[in-house]
Amino acid sequence: MTKNYFYITLILAFFFTISATAQDNKQQPRLQENASIEGLNLYPNPVTTGKVYISSKNDLEKEILIFDVLGKKVLQTRIDTKELNVSNLQPGVYIIKITEEEATSSRKLIIR
Repeated sequence: MTKNYFYITLILAFFFTISATAQDNKQQPRLQENASIEGLNLYPNPVTTGKVYISSKNDLEKEILIFDVLGKKVLQTRIDTKELNVSNLQPGVYIIKITEEEATSSRKLIIR
């Protein structure tokens, strides 16, 4: 009788191991992420003058999206210089999403 419990336990352990291994081998779909913007620099942060400067290694035209903490888009624009006017935004914390060619980066932006 003791041998039967031993064999049953051994068989169950074998099946659980195979089941766990089969589940681990399944490939999960991956979202394709855009590359980050190389050399991205956002200053000053926090913003006190109503202007923020955005530079990168390539300094190409950038699409700018700014969202409030609730996810509402509060500003959308394109810039080909380093200067972005944010003087019309209320003081607070925002998320700025910057896209340059195929690369995208997001940062926290604080306006005082």
